[in-house]
This record gives sequence, structure tokens and C-alpha cells, in this order.
Amino acid sequence: MRRQLALSVVLLGFAASILAATPANDAQELGKSLTSFGAIKAGNAEGTIPAYEGGYRQIPAGFKPDSGFWIDPFKDEKPLFRIDAKNVDKYADKLSEGQKTMLKKFPDYYFDIYPSHRTTAYPQDVLDATVRNGNATCILKEGLAVDPACRGGLPFPIPKTGNEVMWNQQLRYKIGHGNSTTSSSNSWVIDSNGQVTKSAEQATFEEAPWYQVKQDDRDPMMYARVFSLNKYPARRAGEVVGINDYLDPMAKPRRAWSYTPGQRRVKLAPEFNYDTPVASQGGVTLFDELQMFSGSQDRFDYKLVGRKEMYIPYNTYKFYFDAKQEDQFMPHHANPALERWELHRVWVVEATLKPGMRHVYGKRTYYLDEDTFGAGLYDAWDKSGTLYRSIFLGGVQIYDKTIPYNVKNVVYDFNKGMWALLNDALKGGYKFDDTPRSERDMNPEAIVAKVTQR
Repeated sequence: MRRQLALSVVLLGFAASILAATPANDAQELGKSLTSFGAIKAGNAEGTIPAYEGGYRQIPAGFKPDSGFWIDPFKDEKPLFRIDAKNVDKYADKLSEGQKTMLKKFPDYYFDIYPSHRTTAYPQDVLDATVRNGNATCILKEGLAVDPACRGGLPFPIPKTGNEVMWNQQLRYKIGHGNSTTSSSNSWVIDSNGQVTKSAEQATFEEAPWYQVKQDDRDPMMYARVFSLNKYPARRAGEVVGINDYLDPMAKPRRAWSYTPGQRRVKLAPEFNYDTPVASQGGVTLFDELQMFSGSQDRFDYKLVGRKEMYIPYNTYKFYFDAKQEDQFMPHHANPALERWELHRVWVVEATLKPGMRHVYGKRTYYLDEDTFGAGLYDAWDKSGTLYRSIFLGGVQIYDKTIPYNVKNVVYDFNKGMWALLNDALKGGYKFDDTPRSERDMNPEAIVAKVTQR
């Protein structure tokens, strides 16, 4: 009871700091006081958050197209200041509970705060579709489903509920109109003694049919599809796992499947959902917290608190592309010298487990960047009100393809005293293909046949 009361006090204090003076939530303001995707166009009064001016679209000198790696356009910048255990209380109103816990728990951890850059940029067709959606009604079934007629843009540039913000997070533009791939996506788990273990090495494929509006062979209700081929550890080499997600998960739930070489057949895997631990990530994450959130929203009530200024991981090019794999790890956390933190406005959503529903968590809080709906922070509490897990997810602007990309993240499990670094592609980089594959090539049997012939 005491813990629950403490959690309530924390949330009430944090809610009081939410920004109140924002432009009217009116679709007529899109492209005026708001960007075409609903962010506040102006900077803040202190000048520490700049105005939005279209994002970063330049190509830095030395960039090699299709290499899988992107040059950091801000590599010569120096930090403005540092937040650590000594001054964390000074900046507490702009930090999540997970951030404050990490700083107070580990004196060698810190956040270097850099100048803020609103680098997010979208293709014009995505912006046009998003503005169109601002004047439409895209939400269905009391927030649990989305109208497929809204495909092609963010469905809720003027979100009015927590469900709408979370749908924006799932339907954000982060892959392009085709697909993204990695030849070597690594997941690492670090135990309480600081021992680093590679839990998985995978070749991955991800596409967003929500943005493939001219692809007539796609199921219009499908919004995301991903599959991965396991290469490591040896006992799981050759396994393939796939997930398809749909706009009305109540009528058409997630379709997950797996292929095991020993059995030589594709099987449905309905357990790849909700609070099932992800084996390839060492069990440090659940299926419904992949990249902060993934799947159906039916087990929690999602409350939109508002917008707030927070220090979040942003423009993390060094972390994504310019580090040695072994330099990423310290015994209890990621190497802070590789991280970059900036001040940005975020949407804040509080999720509370519905009565009668089963889940390992009782409460969750999401802090989602207003420009990307991807980069940000996530905290989860168990049913006794104890902080259980936090995720820090940064991103980069893929400037030559106009894609705000958010995938590499760190997870801190306070319950087990472990942490994980996920979706690390320092070995082979990330690749983007502008051309969608045919539906014939994307059924599980065709995927298995292709990847197992490599």
C-alpha cells in the first residue's frame, strides 16, 4: 500500500509539470502553429528547444549511400552540460523514474546533454496523408482499432486519447514505403555481475504495409510485418520467427509463426504476445514492449496526460554507427560516452491494467517524442508499485531516404538486476529497400524456403 501511495505521489507531481500552454488541438492548425504531423512548430520560451524548420535533409560529406551506416552530422558538437548522481535532483522534472533510478543507483552513469536538433523529416506524401487524417475519424472500437482508409500517414496528428498516441507509435513512419533489413542484428544481455552474453544474432526483415498504399495485393488491415532468421546461438541457428499485426486486433489478432529446422514445418505461435518474455532477447523484454510498445491495447487503459519537456536519447548516430561493439558495455549500463541526450517535447501516456486483466505489470508510462512518436522513454511498475523495467529508445534521421528511424534501444530490468542492448547492427548496418515485395513472396512458406537456402 505504501509503495502504491508513493507511486501515486510521483505520478501526481509529474502530471503537474505537464505543459499546459500549447496550440489549440485543432486540425486547422496543422501546417500553421502545428507541424503537418501535429508537433508544436515553435521552440520553447527558453530557446533550449528549437522551432521546427523541416527536419534534416542534407547529405554530409563522406556519406556512402547504401553502406548501411550514416555519418553523424553533429559529431563535432560538445555537450552543454552533464547530469549525474550529484545533480539529478536539479533536473528531476525532465527525467523519467527510470532515468533517475539509474543515475542514483550507479554513480558512474551520466547523461551528456547536447544541443537539441529537430531533425525529423517525412516525405511529402506522408505529410499530405497525415493532414488528411487530421480532418478524418480514424479511430474505431473505442480506441482499440484503426480505420484502414487512413493508411499512408500518421493516423492521429491531433491525438485526443492515450490510445491514439499509442497507435501513432505503432503506425509511425520508420521504415519507408518498402522495407528495412539487417544481415546481423545482435541482442546482448548483461547479468548482475556485468557478464556480457550475446543472446541472439539475426538477419531481420521489417515492412510497414500501412505506408504501402499502392500495393494492391496487401491485406488492407495489416499494418506491420517482421520476420527474423536466427544465426546464433548454434542451437537455434536456422530458426525463423515471423509476426504480422492488424488494425483491428480484436477481430484479427496478431499472427505469429515459427519455423524450426528439426521439425521442418511452420507452426503458429499465439504465445508471441502480451507479457510473454522474448527468448531471443534473454527474457529481459516482453513481446508487448518491443521498441517500447507492440501489439494490442486491450489489457490496459491508456490515459493521455499531455505534452512535457524531457531529456531523451536523440540523434544517436554515434551509438548506432560509430562505436565498437565491445565498447558499448559497462557492467550495469550502456557506455554513457556513446549516448546522446537532447531536450525535446514528448507526449506522455499512462497505462493502467484493467480490472480482471492479466499482466506482469500494473502500470506503465510512455514518453514519446512529438516529432517521431518513436524515440523516447518507457517505465513499467509491477502490481505492488515497484519500478520493474525501463527502456531508453533513441533514433537517427536517415537523411538520404527521409526516414526517422528508431530501433536500437537499451532495457534496464530492476527486478533481475540485468540490462540488455537490443537491435545492434554495428556489424552489418541497416539497409532500406524502397520497393515492397510481392505478397506471394511474403507468405511464411516462401520466406522459409528462401532464407533456409542461404
